[in-house]
Amino acid sequence: MTTVLLHGFGLLGSSLARALKQDPTPVTIIGSDQNPAQLEYAQAHQLVDKVSQGLDLVPQADVIILATPVDQIKQTLTELAHRSLKPGTIITDVGSTKQSIVTASQALATTPAVFVGGHPMAGSHKTGVRAGRADLFENAFYFQTPQTNAERNAAQQLQRLLAVTRAKFVTITPARHDFLVGQVSHLPHVLAAGLVNQAQQTLQSDPLGLRVAAGGFKSMTRIAAADPTMWQSILLNNGPVVSAQIATYMETLQRIKTAIDDQDGNALLAYFQRAQQTRQQLEQHDDNRGAGFYDLFLDIPDQPGTLAHITTLLAEQHLNLVNLQILEVREEVNGILQLTFSTAQDAQTAATWLAPDYHIVRRK
Repeated sequence: MTTVLLHGFGLLGSSLARALKQDPTPVTIIGSDQNPAQLEYAQAHQLVDKVSQGLDLVPQADVIILATPVDQIKQTLTELAHRSLKPGTIITDVGSTKQSIVTASQALATTPAVFVGGHPMAGSHKTGVRAGRADLFENAFYFQTPQTNAERNAAQQLQRLLAVTRAKFVTITPARHDFLVGQVSHLPHVLAAGLVNQAQQTLQSDPLGLRVAAGGFKSMTRIAAADPTMWQSILLNNGPVVSAQIATYMETLQRIKTAIDDQDGNALLAYFQRAQQTRQQLEQHDDNRGAGFYDLFLDIPDQPGTLAHITTLLAEQHLNLVNLQILEVREEVNGILQLTFSTAQDAQTAATWLAPDYHIVRRK
């Protein structure tokens, strides 16, 4: 039986534990977290089989997964270099930056362990052990950064262990990883936080203030609710990349500001047309299709009982609903409900049964 030590029982760590507990192949999970309350919850909900005080039980582990903020991961790698480890122990992480972590993993060079950098592109603005979900990583890209044959072998072993998560594993270099996630994850978090902070400061003297914030603002800034400590650590460890991307974005903002000041309608139209086309292409190339999923978008009223009515209709038809998500919801205004199905037939059947009561916006 494989013994996995999960160090860090926040959103990602507890989600991995939940997924592993659903695997038909038995896995022993050792939990470790500096917050006793996190581990108490994990024990009460049978997410762990044992609890480790710090790293005391690492000699028992076949696999060690580090699921703490980036700076703590780096510190733990240094500590593990001075611990007794099983020959062939695989150590990995779920940190959002890779170059600094891979560099820190060099401390393990004289140990019998093998380190493979990892990063599942999944998360939530919710934090802590209670926010964990067994399906959090389903169909999410899961980056791995093996650089030697031993690391590539270890990466394959991790893929087999974590197959229950249904993540899509991608091999990538640490540098390319940090550049890509800097643009599509780290920079957007900076911008979301900036928009929220600016709105709060600008509207603090207005009695309506943020109360009038509509779906667009809330959707765009949802990620600003994420763990501040985690994002402080991410930006400090991917600083040069994100700093350069912020500078480029500032140039873009300056160009659009100039177009507004100059009343340059052509430039403004081209700016939004380009964004619209790129965003539409993003949806067209959405990996849901490649994964065999089919989306249905409904225009629904924002009133009690709507979701219950829809899910009841689907359940009565025995349809396999993979996921549902509410998009751009505002008070007293209709919202968009995205329903995801595993087959085209289920999506078509759902549309047939829902169409009499709800407007089908589009299908994908």
